[in-house]
Amino acid sequence: MRLKIKNGRIIDPENNIDQTGNLFIEEGRIVGINKAPKGFKAEQEIDASDQIVCPGLVDLCARLREPGQEYKATIATETAAAIASGVTSICCPPDTIPVIDSPAVVELIFQHSSNSRLSRVFPLGALTFGLQGKTLAEMDALKTAGCVGVSNAYAPIDDAEVLRRALEYAVTCEITVHLYCEDSSLRNNGVVHEGPISTRLGLPPIPETAETVAVSRALLLVEQTGARVHFCRISTVRSIELLADAKLRGLDITADVGIAYLHLTELDIGTFNTDCFVLPPFRSQRDKEGLRAGLASGTISSICSDHQPHDADAKSAPFSMTEPGASTIEMLLPLTLQLVRDKTLTLQQAIAALTSAPARIAGINAGSLSIGSPADVCIFDPEASWTVERDSLLSAGKNTPFASWEMIGKVTQTILGGNIVYKN
Repeated sequence: MRLKIKNGRIIDPENNIDQTGNLFIEEGRIVGINKAPKGFKAEQEIDASDQIVCPGLVDLCARLREPGQEYKATIATETAAAIASGVTSICCPPDTIPVIDSPAVVELIFQHSSNSRLSRVFPLGALTFGLQGKTLAEMDALKTAGCVGVSNAYAPIDDAEVLRRALEYAVTCEITVHLYCEDSSLRNNGVVHEGPISTRLGLPPIPETAETVAVSRALLLVEQTGARVHFCRISTVRSIELLADAKLRGLDITADVGIAYLHLTELDIGTFNTDCFVLPPFRSQRDKEGLRAGLASGTISSICSDHQPHDADAKSAPFSMTEPGASTIEMLLPLTLQLVRDKTLTLQQAIAALTSAPARIAGINAGSLSIGSPADVCIFDPEASWTVERDSLLSAGKNTPFASWEMIGKVTQTILGGNIVYKN
């Protein structure tokens, strides 16, 4: 289909484009910006006046719960929520049931995502078999099967020698390691940030050193092995300082932050709000401001949803006994746009953190409007306001800490491979 998107403000950070104009799509590819190819005749036109046209968003971490936890959500439900939010590419962590530690599970995920025909799904393979932190997974086979990286998800690798060998193996496979850093002994089954709130509520605390000690150890091993490592869901200002110093020393590292951590702190737990039980925990106001500064400076290059849909029962027990995680993919774009209104980021920086930067980290052909690239496009109204209502969420998970928040910025249309897959 030949498609013309006209009169929109086209923003493509990858190619440093920010201008009002027209975008031309043919046979699932971008074929022109402002100037139509010779002989191009649109079969359909979209008027994007007063709207922003940008690459489809790339989410580095969203749990789709399939296979194994379909009672929480499915690939079909969560990709439907994703495309309504402008997200056209999703990386899913390996902590499914069974774990993504064999090509057969990778193939199963591709099959189910292909059936949904919505967002593109890119699995992360397991770093160790069963995520048990003992035996290295067959990274080369996982890469060949289509995994864009390897990760141990939330499961800690307590043995430093195993982590070292895993990084060395990843180097030989030329694959990125997505590393969530937490020292399990320092976390010690904690559930909230260590500070006045944990003391007042009487909840088991997680000190910031549970993250920073693990980040320090990982950086030393990256330096030794030369591995390409992406640090996932950084939550403390001290970690940002460690990463910034490592970048100055030339280590091949990147980092992301979950969108909720740029807006919420330990104070939002209030009186045991279980929707605010997440890992890593929401930290202090100082950490939140530090994360925003780290994003502005480029130490953190990407924002992800860290979307984790749960069923109602998972969040209905006492705080410490509930399951961690929040449903956030539908708020990813408006909450990022809020950072622009708060003057934390420019609009170019904000869109880059959702498109070109995560696509580069994942090593996928996405996140840009380059001529010849896949026509994955997000069109949104930056001034449209809406209120988060649990029952109106498309995700099967209604466990969001942003319920009743007013959002500004709404996706009007999402295009995947040249096809309109969502229209508001």
